[in-house]
This record gives sequence, structure tokens and C-alpha cells, in this order.
Amino acid sequence: MNYSDKVISVEKALELVKSEDVIVTGLGAGEAHDFLMQLHTIADRINDVTVTNCLPMSDFPFMKEEYKDRFFVDGWFYSPALRKAHKNGNISFIPNHLHLAGVKRLDFVKPNIYVGSCSAVDKHGFVSLSTGNTYEKRMIEAADLVILEVNPNMPKTYGDLEVHLNDINYIIESDYPVPVLPETPINEKDLKIGQYIADFVNDGDCIQFGIGGIPNAVANALVDKKDLGVHTEMLTTGLMKLAKSGVINGSKKTLHRGKMVCTFALGSAELYDFIDQNPSVMILDGNYVNDPHIIGLNDNQISINTTLEIDLTGQCCSESIGSVQFSGSGGQVDTAVGAQKAKNGKSFIALYSTAMVKDASGERVEISKIVPQLKLGAVVTLSRNDVDFVVTEYGVAALRGTNIRQRVQRLIEIAHPKFRDELYAQAKEIGII
Repeated sequence: MNYSDKVISVEKALELVKSEDVIVTGLGAGEAHDFLMQLHTIADRINDVTVTNCLPMSDFPFMKEEYKDRFFVDGWFYSPALRKAHKNGNISFIPNHLHLAGVKRLDFVKPNIYVGSCSAVDKHGFVSLSTGNTYEKRMIEAADLVILEVNPNMPKTYGDLEVHLNDINYIIESDYPVPVLPETPINEKDLKIGQYIADFVNDGDCIQFGIGGIPNAVANALVDKKDLGVHTEMLTTGLMKLAKSGVINGSKKTLHRGKMVCTFALGSAELYDFIDQNPSVMILDGNYVNDPHIIGLNDNQISINTTLEIDLTGQCCSESIGSVQFSGSGGQVDTAVGAQKAKNGKSFIALYSTAMVKDASGERVEISKIVPQLKLGAVVTLSRNDVDFVVTEYGVAALRGTNIRQRVQRLIEIAHPKFRDELYAQAKEIGII
């Protein structure tokens, strides 16, 4: 079949979905927007269709409560859309480390259909999966049916994410803007934390970080560095800006020298324009990019991640609020452990010292995010065995190699001053010191 023979409408593509099918779509901007926006229209003729996604960018109708008896959603990483829909009872999280997300999922279930987005077809008959290959290409190879939305707005990227027309069953011709992730504004706390971390970054280091105010502040604080490299799970707008300014060039990297290595890109329209046909950007299989052993081959690897709550022994809850799923493990363990395997590598976990929450009476109160014990049901994302540096707006706690008493002391020193005496008393009360 040639290209024109493979082109079908969204409606025809939806006719291919059967009851009990397992559908997998791409991560973030790689999701099949047009297909998923209309998936709910077949609710009257199907049952028990499962959609597996990761960081969905849109609030798709099929995830609404009215369709909860027809569609199930399994998510590798929650976005606001999944957090909102979780209460419906048909949304479930897949515990995972990002580099094994696709591999372990295929040990459990084989997808019937893969649907995702891709770039325009080139003269050789190839499309690019464009913004990512965290698990996408593995799922394409495993699926019974492959349906791709060919979108001329999707950037053509290089690495290990090319797919030939021969390996695509059907094509939906689409023309929607690539989903963007708005930049989080930077506040005073972010600036302090960003500068603390930047002070540990040397010229020529290889960096990894994600999204949010703290990573954005780190990027801003790195503007005077030289010859930085990138080996990261997610290529962000902040990293792109550092590359365009000349701070990042990869000239000192020990693995893939000169290349910005990632497994997916998500950010601004400017980021997508930057990665389009840019040979300095390599988007590779997530099983490779996020393998801690591979990360550790980068000398001077710096990993920067954030957490929601940390206890006084160093356990990090980065993905849930109590037992309620908020996001996901993602690549936090992959990158934190990988950086510490690297020669001269460092791993940073950053968080604000406090948060504002509602108490039992509904009043907003300030609480410490450094706590004697994690909330009941909290998920330990990064174990205390794997924590290196912890950073708040009050300083840096170096935990590598320390005992519990030393950890308690160092973490209390970077807690908000008004909670320090209470934290020390609670640590004694529960017997950890």
C-alpha cells in the first residue's frame, strides 16, 4: 500500500476499535489528539476499552464520568487531566521507573492499537515520532494495528524514532498545533534554590532537569556557565534557551559528545522550532536514555529533580499527596541514581520548605514540607538510600553517606526556621534520634 491507500478519516479509524481493546497513545505532545477527542463517540457500541497514556495534554471527553463504564485509562504519569478524572473510578496509575515503563508494560499486556502523532512523511517514506520515543516505538512494534496522525506542524527530529510507511497500517491527516506546556513563573524561592544548585554546577558538566519554577530558575542561574552538556529525560524550554545562548554545546561530554540527548521534548512553540531538523538533538529510546548505567557513563552528570515532601531520614514522596496519586515516579530514580554512578556526578532534590494547605476547618495554614514522617499512604518515590543533596530556599543538605542523626540535623537546618524546634522534638518523640 502506498501513502494515499493508508489515509482514512478519524471516523473510519474509530470503527477499527473493538470491545476489550487495549489502546496505547504517545507521551505528552505525541498523543493522538484528533482520534482521542472523538473516541467517546463510539461509547454506545463498545465495552471495556483501555487507553494507556502518559502525561496527557488534553482533557479528552472519553475520560469524563459519563463514559466510565465504557473506557478505562491506565496512566504512566498523571497530568491535571488525569488528576481531575481519577475520582470517576476508571482511572488507574501504572507504577514505573520511566526507563522500564514500556518494557514492563509489554510483559503484562500486548496493545491492540497504537495511536500517536508524527511528522510529515519524507521523500524516503519515513515519518518521525517527533517529540518523543519514551516507549512509543516499542509499542508500535508490538501493536496489532498502528494508526498515526500525520501532522505537518510536528517537528521532524532525529535519533531513534523514525518509522517507515510500511510499518504504519493507517494514517489520519491532521493539522492541529503541537500542544505546548506554559512556562511556570519563577518566584523568590525558586531563585534562591536555583542559585544554590547552580553554585555546584561546573563548566563542562552534563545536566538533567525537568519542568516547573525551580528548574526554570536553575536554567536562569546557569547563564554564565560554559560548555555544558545535556543528557536528560525531558528536553525543556529552559534547556533550549541555554543551548541557543551558547551555554550548552556538549563539547565536554563523554557520551554522545556534541549532542543534546533526551527521550522526549515538551515545552514552548520555540522549543519545537528549535528541535525541528536539528542534528544536535538526539531523541532516543527511553529504555536507553534513562537507564541509570547509561546515565552514569556521562562524567560530571548533574541530576536536578523536585519532590513534594521529604522525611527527616531522606525518604522523598514526589508523586502523591498522601495516598492520592498526583503525578508519577517518572525518571526521578533513573536520573538520581544514574548521576551518582557517574564520575564526579551529583544528584539534587529540591523543594520549598513549606506549603499552604487547608486544615480540618477549611482555613489555609502553612505546614513544613520537611516532616518527621511522610503522610499516611504517601508513596516513597526516591528511597533514602538514593538521596544525595537536598535543597530548599534555606540552603543545601548533603546527605550522601550520612547516618540518620546527621540527616535529621542537616534537614532541619534547611527547614523553615519556625518549624525547626518542633521537628527536632518530633524526631526525638518518634525515636529516630
